[in-house]
Amino acid sequence: MSELITAELVDLDLSATTKDAAARSLAERMVAAHRVTDLDGFLADVAAREAQMPTGLDGGIGIPHCRSEHVTAPTLAFGRSGAGIDFGAADGPADLIFLIAAPAGADDDHLTILSGLARRLMDPEFTAALRAGTDPAAVAALIRGEEPTEEPAPGAGESEPEAVEASGSVPFRIVAVTSCPTGIAHTYMAAESLTAAGRAEGVEVTVETQGSGGFKKLDPGVVAAADAVIWAHDVEVREKSRFRGKPLVDVGVKAGINRPAELIAEARRKAERGEIAAVSETDGGKDSGDGDGDGSGADRAHFGVRLRTYLMSGVSYMVPFVAAGGLLIALSFAIGGYETASAESVADHFVWVEADSWAALLNQIGSAAFAFLVPVLAGYIAYGMADRPALVPGFVGGSIALTVNAGFLGGLVAGLLAGAVVMAIQRVPVHATLRGIMPVLVIPLIASAVVGFLMFIVVGKPIASLQSGLTDWLNGLSGSNAVILGVVLGLMMCFDMGGPLNKVAYAFAVGGLADPTDGSLKVMAAVMAAGMVPPLALALATTVRKKLFTKTERENGRAAWVLGASFITEGAIPFAAADPLRVIPSVMAGGAVTGALSMAFGATLRAPHGGVFVVPLIGEPFLYLLAIAAGTLVATALVVLLKGARRAVPVPAPEAGATGSDDSRVTVAA
Repeated sequence: MSELITAELVDLDLSATTKDAAARSLAERMVAAHRVTDLDGFLADVAAREAQMPTGLDGGIGIPHCRSEHVTAPTLAFGRSGAGIDFGAADGPADLIFLIAAPAGADDDHLTILSGLARRLMDPEFTAALRAGTDPAAVAALIRGEEPTEEPAPGAGESEPEAVEASGSVPFRIVAVTSCPTGIAHTYMAAESLTAAGRAEGVEVTVETQGSGGFKKLDPGVVAAADAVIWAHDVEVREKSRFRGKPLVDVGVKAGINRPAELIAEARRKAERGEIAAVSETDGGKDSGDGDGDGSGADRAHFGVRLRTYLMSGVSYMVPFVAAGGLLIALSFAIGGYETASAESVADHFVWVEADSWAALLNQIGSAAFAFLVPVLAGYIAYGMADRPALVPGFVGGSIALTVNAGFLGGLVAGLLAGAVVMAIQRVPVHATLRGIMPVLVIPLIASAVVGFLMFIVVGKPIASLQSGLTDWLNGLSGSNAVILGVVLGLMMCFDMGGPLNKVAYAFAVGGLADPTDGSLKVMAAVMAAGMVPPLALALATTVRKKLFTKTERENGRAAWVLGASFITEGAIPFAAADPLRVIPSVMAGGAVTGALSMAFGATLRAPHGGVFVVPLIGEPFLYLLAIAAGTLVATALVVLLKGARRAVPVPAPEAGATGSDDSRVTVAA
């Protein structure tokens, strides 16, 4: 197993002044060490992770990190900045920067090493040694744990437990769960921070880390004996029902790192008041904060967030079926023409040397994949709400939605119904002898029957009528109505560039491909065209006005050409994260123009993905490309105009003119 960090991966005089530049400088060392294969691809993954949540920690620490397919071996690079770099921490810039790179399938041994580092960052002696180090090799060895920090004085840290033991009293006991989106650093840092705060307060804290390498459940006896529970998490806590009937503090993972003593104190207050949280297997709501009142307001405040999470769960599992099925169907049309869709079954007639037979084969395989869209959508919406027991009723409800012609909307409703029914059943107290068969027999049986009844008898037909009306409306779109829809879809695709609104617009478009009509094909074309605008616009802007962008942004701009042409809207995320107030409105305007023109031109698209590489499958291809070009030019012009408004003004600065670098200019934000 290769060493996680070597002297070549240590920079004790990091000259970068921004977090993007710092990540690039450290990543270049990883490339030189043959740990990263694609610098720009890896940095895009780092930027996407950074966009989810800032990675700065109190105490002058920045830990940009990600899992990426461009990483060959788990790697850590360390940089020490004299001036400090802003990573979004509440207490100011970071001088200790760790860039953590994990492969898409990092093994448990390496994840253990990474989690060990995250825990050690909570030790002030360790960070002090890093700040004092002068030899890169020695610092690398220190980070690897080969040079232990100064041992605590005999008996240090043991006074509280001994005092508790001597007094004969039982300490206050807390069980905690920590987790973060990547599951590499914040998860374990929060765990260490809570444990250390517990020792200082004389509280027994036992933590379950739900990291990217899986998790080991707390002993049921430990959970049963606990006086309170703390969840410090940014992803859903798994198997929540274990903590039912306990006082609960529910916060984000960074709160577990930055203010553990406050969380422990809040847990004690809730236990003293006898405040018991209503926790189901899938309860995703956050705690009300201070615990005062009944918390209903907090529940309402988080309902929209939970609903979005449930829907995105279904969409994320549906997209691979869309991509595989849609591109197979599109390829079949490219080989055999649109009449391929009406070919007889290849199981009855297939000629090896005929192109039409191969086209029919691809079409029928793609159609089989497409047949799963609605059931998968419904099944995984339900799964997001109520975990594995909800899969069966979700899939059943989705299949019934197809049977009664309720389509995509029916799948959404079926998934939500299945999740709600399972959650309701899980709240019913049952005898201990039945608990073992509840998730595998009782819940799927009862929930499937209830969801089936509702979909067949109660809601299926009204939704089918609504779906039919929507289809007729799309087919009848013309003139200003079509243009307005194109504007709305363009705005949604470009607002969060791969986020929830983008996914909603995309899901709306691909849902229509399951039963394509002229209107739904126009919607798909407008959605893909608008989604290509943000990265293309930023790529063009970095080309025509280089001085408005940093060196890192200009390099990202080169990669954005390919990403935009491939319909990967996320290629614009690094630019939006660095300057959201200028970039996001600009690309939204461009996306709106492209969506409107695509609809006005009557362009159609049968493939759900592919960008310019599926242009032969587009109706009105030249006008379609014109729409993309027009939106790209609008977005580019606005980006350049808005960024130009903060161009350098005469501001006395001692370093002015010290270097010819573009990045050295003094600017005043407009």
